[in-house]
Amino acid sequence: MVQSGNRGIIRRRRVLQVGAGIGALQFASPFIIQARGEQSVKIGMIDPLTGAYAAVARSEVEGAKLALDQVNAKGGILGRKVELLVEDSANDVGIGVQKARKLIEGSGANFIFGDVNSAIALAVAQVTAEKKVLHIVTGGHSDAVTGTDCHWNVFRVCNSTVMDGNAIAGVLMSKFGKKWYFLTPDYAYGHSVQAALVKQLEAAGGKWQGSLTPIGTPDYSALLIKAKAYKPDVIVNVMGGGDQVNSIKQYVQFGLAKQIPMGGTLFEYESVAALPDDARSGWWTYEWYWNQPKTPHVADFVAEVKKRTNQVATARHWFGYVGVHTVALVSNQEKTLEAPKLAKALEGFKLPPEVALTPNPAIYRAGDHQLMSDVFVGQAHPKKAGGDPNDFFEVTDVVPGEKAAGPVAGCVLKYPA
Repeated sequence: MVQSGNRGIIRRRRVLQVGAGIGALQFASPFIIQARGEQSVKIGMIDPLTGAYAAVARSEVEGAKLALDQVNAKGGILGRKVELLVEDSANDVGIGVQKARKLIEGSGANFIFGDVNSAIALAVAQVTAEKKVLHIVTGGHSDAVTGTDCHWNVFRVCNSTVMDGNAIAGVLMSKFGKKWYFLTPDYAYGHSVQAALVKQLEAAGGKWQGSLTPIGTPDYSALLIKAKAYKPDVIVNVMGGGDQVNSIKQYVQFGLAKQIPMGGTLFEYESVAALPDDARSGWWTYEWYWNQPKTPHVADFVAEVKKRTNQVATARHWFGYVGVHTVALVSNQEKTLEAPKLAKALEGFKLPPEVALTPNPAIYRAGDHQLMSDVFVGQAHPKKAGGDPNDFFEVTDVVPGEKAAGPVAGCVLKYPA
């Protein structure tokens, strides 16, 4: 679908249905000695383990498993073993809601995490609010999660789209110009991030067109032809996961990389690693980056992820890691699993440095439950001769979360009586 510079024509979300999810996967450290009959504490995690977002979802699960082992090694939550129950949402809203109810009603989950897909995260949040279960959105970025559709029990680790848009919009305009063409996924996240960027662009007198495309689109040729015909200063690619990889590969194959620069938000490490060297370019945001030599504890985290997975630690590993440590820290601090008490305690909660792993403090904002964490802005690049073969990004600016987020907007938190 071709769009012009009018936000009113952005259509309602359209989520690709890819079938039923796989059964629950269960993880726990086995060595905590429990009193007879005492139940474990259960974290239910819903993420798209199949489909276009599988790679980033699996990284979130791996990060959560690392934190789970660390928490259990220190006595668990309230002296009880912690289990991680993982379900595949398959990028389908209906399946995601079904899995949430299964985890809460069937498995007795004390906490719910997820989903990478913002539309699913928003739908699951309605279930968790109804069931009064603390819900950590690890990887769904749509502004509505901590904006107009916020809930008292929902906290978000990853950035909002406004945070990423505010951090990168000025860079794209200064580097390339004010005529943009968007490649945007046609669902809640895509609409939200494009709107955030368009707001900044139009305020600066810019203009734009773009294409909305379903999750899982294999062929971008027609969209890239439209982009070329518009003659933009920059193609703004806000696709995600495998869709981002496929769209950028085709952009290079069609020769557009030599004609029109590309940039955008969330050039995730999983995507960058899947690209050939000549496709690693442009200006982007990262929500967390592994190469932080001056930030305490980051090297230990990176080494542990590498040891366990043989992968480079990514923002998605960090999301899952932060989520598990968040619920463990606040539960042990408050000595309860009651969601309303934990939610109140998390308002203004500051992550310790060994969990935050960022240059600036990471704090859950009281007004909307958004984690105020740094946004890493910079330029993607091919492997450098003599450099670290896993380093594809030069960080040029670290924007503090509060600066990127701006004031609380649209969120009214209503706690149960």
